[in-house]
Order: sequence, then structure tokens, then C-alpha cells
Amino acid sequence: MEEIPARERILTAAEELFADTGFEATPTSRIAERAGVPKGLVHYYFKRKPDLLVALVERLPDERIDMSGVVVDGDVVASLRALLTELDRRREESLMLSNLLYREADTHHTVRDALQDRFRKLVGLIRKVIMAAGSAVQCKADVDSAAELLALAVSYQHSVARHATEPELGRVTMERELAFIADALSLGAGAP
Repeated sequence: MEEIPARERILTAAEELFADTGFEATPTSRIAERAGVPKGLVHYYFKRKPDLLVALVERLPDERIDMSGVVVDGDVVASLRALLTELDRRREESLMLSNLLYREADTHHTVRDALQDRFRKLVGLIRKVIMAAGSAVQCKADVDSAAELLALAVSYQHSVARHATEPELGRVTMERELAFIADALSLGAGAP
């Protein structure tokens, strides 16, 4: 069996402890203990404790998606549904990490900046899917608004997913939002 590198063990320990007790209440000595490494090694890889948070943001699943796997030509709803299914699948792999980072974004600007950058990428991805699928889209300017609205809904859903008591309710709500956005785009919402 291959040994997990010390840096990865440190990040896993930090993720678990930050999720359980919070960033501020977790000393680096506990992270080192959980990771099975000397405390100095934590500081070797991460000069400051907030650097652990920045590294954890990089552990989130990336937003690169094969467009051919989600785009259904001429069907914005089916395309967005396929995209959201893939994003949800990836989110399921990182529920604890996602929740931790959204929580810490309130007090750590580096995490907030990284999450905002991910949000901008998500808006761009949704826009690409709409444009690739939307042969019926009449007003291209509204695509930006639609992409941002859907990205906000997805981000919110992902930020509270760990605490969702009825995950199916979130899927039903997103289905209504998808249909609304696709209908608005096909009807030329906001067109002069």
C-alpha cells in the first residue's frame, strides 16, 4: 500500500479538525498530531495557518466540464440539468470541505476571494452551456443575467448542502428555476 504524502495528510487532518471545531479553535499542534507528523512539518508546508485554508480551496472539485457530456443541442433545460447533475455529483464528494470553506469565507478574505473566483468561473461555465445549447435564445445579453442567477442558486445550494434536511426539495426547486430561466431566455426576456 502506498503511503500518503505528509502534505496531503496535513490537509486532510486540517479539513477534518476545522470542520469539527472551527479554524480559530484548532491549533496546528492538533493538526500535526492528527496527521502523524511533527508540528514543524506543518509550518514547513504552510508558513501561516491561513495558508491551510487556501490550500483547502484548491481541493474543491474543479469546474472543468466536458461540454459534449452536458450540452443537448437546442435544449437549454436538458443541458443545464445535465450540468447541475455533474456539479452536484462533484459536490457530494466534498460536502464537509464545501461547508467549511463557505463558513470560513466570512472571516478569511483569502478564502472569500478564492470562492468568488470559483463563482465567476461557474457563471462562465453556465453561460457557455446556455450558448452551446440555446439555439432558441433570442437575447444574448440576458444569457449573462441567467447564468449569474443560476450560479447564485447553485452556490447557495452548495453552501448549505451539508445541513439540508430534505435534499430532494433542493432538486425540485432547482428544476423550477431551470425551467423558468430557459423559458425566459427562449421568450427573449429583456429584449428591446
